[in-house]
Amino acid sequence: MKIMRLGDIGKEQPAVLASSANGNEEYFSLLPLTGDVDGAFLAGGGLAKVRAALDAGALPVLEGAAGLRIGAPVARPGAVVGIGMNYAAHAAESGSAPPEIPVVFLKPANTVTGPYDLAPVPPHSMKYDWEVELGVVIGTEATYLQSVEEAKDCIAGYVTANDFSEREYQIPGAAGQWTKGKSLPGSSPLGPWLVPAEEIDGGNLALRSWVNGEPRQDSSTSGLIFDAATLVHHCSQYMRLEPGDVIITGTPEGVALSGRFPYLQPGDVVEVEVEGLGRQRQELYRASGAARAEQAPQAQLQSS
Repeated sequence: MKIMRLGDIGKEQPAVLASSANGNEEYFSLLPLTGDVDGAFLAGGGLAKVRAALDAGALPVLEGAAGLRIGAPVARPGAVVGIGMNYAAHAAESGSAPPEIPVVFLKPANTVTGPYDLAPVPPHSMKYDWEVELGVVIGTEATYLQSVEEAKDCIAGYVTANDFSEREYQIPGAAGQWTKGKSLPGSSPLGPWLVPAEEIDGGNLALRSWVNGEPRQDSSTSGLIFDAATLVHHCSQYMRLEPGDVIITGTPEGVALSGRFPYLQPGDVVEVEVEGLGRQRQELYRASGAARAEQAPQAQLQSS
């Protein structure tokens, strides 16, 4: 069951890609159940309602869905929580020891875009980087959770994420700050779909990335220092996680920061994939003036 949002920017409609009676995957509209895939939908047992409606054959087929733009699978989150250096090899290539407690930062919700939308490179950026990540979607409010087991029940599902990062803004000198390097427009593509937590093992998924068709990252979420439930529990001690919020859990080794690969340039094509959660593709262009969301004329779904 793959939860999606389809349509032009600001006009997305909720849908699910699931097996039909003939055994093929088909798009079904979720408008009989909800106006959008948001925190209220998730908190109200929306995923269970979708499953029940599919089993009952109660959802209409969404005609022409394959030709629609694919948006982020969750409507604008209240918070996007980033986790830094959560793979030992990536910490090493960044010049740091593996953290003993999670490194946490926040990204503005307005950085979230669809998985195939055009990606703006900041006007003066020289060190723009890619990061394939497992995204964790919160389904139930999490505040001061008492255990990791309790945290597991707060996870609605998982998504593919790309955490574009400007390293010169993030790291060197007195001006370098994580917020500056992680808050750029279009820097948090999510999707193409959300898979419910009970349908996939978030702790054992392959992660891969490519730049212009050349392999970059090739790892697994089994290498996470702090797994998804541990991160939800930890973050709940310092902030209120609300339904629809997203935690992006960190990236494995193989980014440009390592020095092994060049940084991104306008015209480059970045692809990232998390096993079972779908593959993204972003064409990069140089932003000028007021950055705004851009979308490809037509997004083609790529399954994994």
